[in-house]
Amino acid sequence: MAASPGRRRRWEREQARLKAGVVEEDTEEWQKDPHFTGLHRVGGVDLSYIKGDESRACASLVVLSYPALEVLYQDCRMVAVSAPYVAGFLAFREVPVLVEAVQRLQQEEPQLQPQVLLVDGNGLLHPRGFGTACHLGVLTDLPCIGVAKNLLQVDGLVRDELHREQIRSLQRSGEAFPLTGTSGKVLGMADIRSREYLRKQPCAPVEVLEASPDRWVSKKEAELED
Repeated sequence: MAASPGRRRRWEREQARLKAGVVEEDTEEWQKDPHFTGLHRVGGVDLSYIKGDESRACASLVVLSYPALEVLYQDCRMVAVSAPYVAGFLAFREVPVLVEAVQRLQQEEPQLQPQVLLVDGNGLLHPRGFGTACHLGVLTDLPCIGVAKNLLQVDGLVRDELHREQIRSLQRSGEAFPLTGTSGKVLGMADIRSREYLRKQPCAPVEVLEASPDRWVSKKEAELED
């Protein structure tokens, strides 16, 4: 599937319109506390694709307690995906079904609504500063954090040897370094240590595919990329 130039222009206009609703600063009290006191529910959303079929995916929404990380709610179902994958416009392919998942939760178990959502995709780290996490956050009015597999090389960010050395310097859980663009703006953080563990495990590759900014990769491949 491909997107016509006209569709891309419409998507760009929609991104610009919705971007006005992004709130970058912390607004909740738990966000201002280094120990996240007051944070009780954390959600995660993702779409996983079956190998060889770009038109269907498993949409997942899971809510965990915090800090115990016990599963409080989960919604996984097969969905139809109609919009094509276009780099920089992943939200138009995936966000509609994720919004539906959030709405189902709000209707069925409103007391379990997450206080923050972790989203498989970028947020501010995006060519137009409005990735999937921002898009979903504006439409659901929930704080969202983009958790992307690959570094988008925007605003001067480069996946060079210095970047790799910064990744190698991470030793303990919670250690991170800021992804600062040439504009001086912090676009994200990198916290990558679990992949070293995965490299040492004799695990068979998983044949469920996920959307990536530049290609289709298996979940196993995605986990092994720096």
